[in-house]
Formats: sequence, structure tokens, C-alpha cells
Amino acid sequence: MDENLDAVLSQVGPRLRALRRQRETTLAHLSKTTGISISTLSRLESGQRRPTLELLLPLARAYGVQIDELVGAPTTGDPRVHLRPVVRNGLTMVPLTRRAGGLQAYKLIIHSTRNMPEQQTHEGYEWIYVLNGRLRLVLGEQDIALTPGEAAEFDTRVPHWFGCVDGEPVEVLSLFGRQGERAHLRARSVR
Repeated sequence: MDENLDAVLSQVGPRLRALRRQRETTLAHLSKTTGISISTLSRLESGQRRPTLELLLPLARAYGVQIDELVGAPTTGDPRVHLRPVVRNGLTMVPLTRRAGGLQAYKLIIHSTRNMPEQQTHEGYEWIYVLNGRLRLVLGEQDIALTPGEAAEFDTRVPHWFGCVDGEPVEVLSLFGRQGERAHLRARSVR
């Protein structure tokens, strides 16, 4: 086998372990998410099991990363972020960041067809900034309307939902991070 290929494959296990720890998840949780046994995941991370496409595909999907990131493929020299929007439940999410873990940025387009389902909760902290339109943010017992230029931040463990105020689409910039990460705005006084 090619020595370069061996070197690339030997780095997959440490990358997988680092990514799992960065995401603060367990082998058991990852096993449930991917359908890969705990022992296989452990052997992959320790380098005792050779990574295959059949194993890397579900792992890349579970972590929300490209397979290139798992194997450490060289960059192509193209600095552009190739956006792949996800459309779901009257919401278009355009990822603006590609790195795994840490703070994630999204442009959200909330369509007028989005009806209010039950509020959702999940781990994390979110900061949203309204670019265009009027955003309806239902946060716990609060029902708030935000206009362009307004921002809100909240713990996503609080039940929440957002949609349109007046039936017109809304464009929002969203920063989402793990629990405890918050966006901080600093303003300087003008003299």
C-alpha cells in the first residue's frame, strides 16, 4: 500500500476522537446515532480498525461534516464556502461555517408558510439578528416581534419557536453554540 495513504489513514482515528470529545458526546450516543457498534467506534478511534467508506459516511453525517474533514484531505485552494441550503418545515437554513464544533453561523429564511408547531428545546445558546422582515420569537411565555437591526439571544433549553409576524418572509442571521457560549457585542462610546 502507498505510504502516503497509510499516513492519511493513521490520522483518521485521532481526528474522530478529537471531534467526538469536542462535541462532548459518548461512544454509546454515537453508536445509537450511527448504528456502528461501540467496539468498532473505539477501535476506529484507537487506530486498531481501518476506516472504510461504510463507516465514515454515517460518522460524517452524525457530526455534520464533510468526509474530507474526517480524513484530512488537502484543501483544493478554493477559499469559497459552498453553501448547501437545507429546507425544512417552512425554514431555509444556509450554513455559513464549515468547521465542526464551536460556534456555527447560519442565514435563516423563514417562509410565510411556517406554522407554529410546539416549541422546541435543545442544548445550546443562540443569538439571532433580523436582516429583513419582522420575526416572531416565542420564547417560553414571551411572544416578541423583532424588526430589522434587532437582535436576541437565549438559552435554547428554554422552549422556543420563531416565524413571521405579518405573513412576509423573514431573513435572520443566527449564531449557535454549545451550552455556555454566548455572542458578546461591544460598543464604544463616541466622543
